[in-house]
Amino acid sequence: MGESVTEVRNDRDGVLGSLEGTPPVPERHPDLRAARALTRPPRLREGDRVRLVAPCSPVPDAQLDAAVEVLERWGLEVELAPHVRDRHPLLPYLAGSDRDRAADLQEAWCDPDVRAVFCARGGDGAHRMLDLLDFDAMRRAAPKALIGFSDITALHEAFAVELGMATVHGPVVGTRYFVGDEVAQRELHTTLFTPEQRTVLTSPGAHALVPGRAEGVTFGGNLSLLNDGLATPHSRLSALGGILILEDINEDAARIDRMLTHLVRTGWLDGVAGIALGTWTDCPPDLGAVSDLMRDRLGSLGVPVLWGLEFGHCAAQLTVPLGVPAVLDAEGGSLELAVPGLE
Repeated sequence: MGESVTEVRNDRDGVLGSLEGTPPVPERHPDLRAARALTRPPRLREGDRVRLVAPCSPVPDAQLDAAVEVLERWGLEVELAPHVRDRHPLLPYLAGSDRDRAADLQEAWCDPDVRAVFCARGGDGAHRMLDLLDFDAMRRAAPKALIGFSDITALHEAFAVELGMATVHGPVVGTRYFVGDEVAQRELHTTLFTPEQRTVLTSPGAHALVPGRAEGVTFGGNLSLLNDGLATPHSRLSALGGILILEDINEDAARIDRMLTHLVRTGWLDGVAGIALGTWTDCPPDLGAVSDLMRDRLGSLGVPVLWGLEFGHCAAQLTVPLGVPAVLDAEGGSLELAVPGLE
């Protein structure tokens, strides 16, 4: 142990108005009680303009610059949000003030020329700025992809609930989970540019903790963020009808137990269709203990539980579209999307 709270949390990610001619405004779902298929964003094409934002923790300059180079090699026109390189003057785990981080995200989303918003880093701080977003204005924007994971789970949930938008659980690009990771880059590129080629998600060691098949709509992400967001604004009220994906880092088995028990006791997991478990990086005492815990806590739900999909805080991570209908086959070790993650 011996690490500060800030050090542990920072390691999670590895160091406006209405638009003429845009699609109909997606229905708002503030009382979302069941997972449902959401509006899918359009796929990316060479020449598209995208913007990098830092809604959570600070982004190392060298990794941010390297990420821009990769995205430009994809043929994208890359813009940096005004405050993407900021550092909070008092709280070193935040990339600038809550208001500036929220403004960058909202402006990127509402800009009609921006076709996708890439989160440069997770870490900490997404929940702090959610209440500063003007979701009424953001609903009037055309659909586009939001990409990220870890702390970005808070944004995935808010965009599903408030905007009715499908999003992309994929690498935060200003970190080691993207920079220098050619497999993760390929996964993300395929999902964004040719999504019909990436509808079956599987990993070599994936296997059933609880056997079975289930149909539902993908959602979820980081366990800690989902647990922290429970019963807060912009979070869904229930996992009903969803295929829940879960992963985490630097959480020991006892804390994972407390979080899962919390979700079970509140009834939030009632009616979940199935659960796909990703990576549990540096979660002591070992993966065997975490696997046993998952079987113990989730087995009583009576739904398929798949262990070992390689998404989350790992090298060569899978990109997982959220908000799309899918079939979870625990014994087959796969999560198959019924439709591509992007249009």
